[in-house]
Amino acid sequence: MGEPDKLPLVKQALRQLVPQLRAQDRVSMVVYAGSAGLVLPPTPGDRHGEILAALDRLDAGGSTNGGEGIALAYAMAKQAFIQGGANRVILATDGDFNVGTVDQNALETLVADQRKSGIALTTLGFGTGNYNDELSERLADVGDGNHAYIDSVREARKVLVQQMGGTLLTIARDVKIQVEFNPAQVAEYRLIGYENRILQREDFANDKVDAGDIGAGHQVTALYEITPAGSSATRVAPLRYGDAKVARPDLAVGNELAHLRLRYKLPGQDASKLIETPILASQFTRTPGESLRFASAVAGFADALRGGERMDGWGWDAMISAARNARGDDPRGERAELIQLMDAARQQAGADERVGIRR
Repeated sequence: MGEPDKLPLVKQALRQLVPQLRAQDRVSMVVYAGSAGLVLPPTPGDRHGEILAALDRLDAGGSTNGGEGIALAYAMAKQAFIQGGANRVILATDGDFNVGTVDQNALETLVADQRKSGIALTTLGFGTGNYNDELSERLADVGDGNHAYIDSVREARKVLVQQMGGTLLTIARDVKIQVEFNPAQVAEYRLIGYENRILQREDFANDKVDAGDIGAGHQVTALYEITPAGSSATRVAPLRYGDAKVARPDLAVGNELAHLRLRYKLPGQDASKLIETPILASQFTRTPGESLRFASAVAGFADALRGGERMDGWGWDAMISAARNARGDDPRGERAELIQLMDAARQQAGADERVGIRR
């Protein structure tokens, strides 16, 4: 944890959060190197000097007893619990937990049990090497929180200052989205990404099944690739005996491309609310907006990094051009930074212009 992109960056990141704290806030600090220890008991947020001094005392060393550290952090959060406030544990980690409670299922159970007390969990990942992004994201998911990977002071400022409201304040819990496509309009479809977020159909209306949360000011984008019915671009050969799902000859839904259902819980409530609306073919435009075009380029880039098996020859030049043309208003330079990453990936791919850099 002593490398520059680990504990030193953790301290730099959290220093940016301290000036945002107020007198009505409470903050405590726990370490979990080898064994868990209390560095700062629950302290009013306006005592910036005390909090910064506690940060300065942090040192790297020892093994990682994440389970014990999480338990102590929750104990401190309960001690300083603010009724009606945003009560949250922020876990900064550089990798796997290697002593104490190390079984992922046991850690998930620990976090899931604690969320019932009204205390959420945010995980912040740092460093490379043994960093376990899957575990960090999963713990945040079951802890009614969110996850971010921080590799620079700039990224820390975005997560902990510019997006602090969304990072710390949940406005919708257990958000579930279900899209049903009309087979009369859509021959094939696939959801791009979200492999670790897929729910069984019967779990959509089951309020006991956990799902993701959305923070203040955040938005979620789901991209689907679809093939219109009757198109020659279908990827999958038709079934010999036909599809068991037969489109209803219902003129009332003939113009519907799909039907969208959304379920969510308000903070502090156990029963979900349902929003549903049809998606009409007449609502579509031939030219998507900048945000959708840029998101599509990002999805293409992600697929390229995984081997580019589903992009049908969408090359680096076309992908990067799409991102550049959809850059739009970029006051913080975040889209420009991504385009630079795409250029670097293309150079790493070498002379082969086809998507995919898997070796």
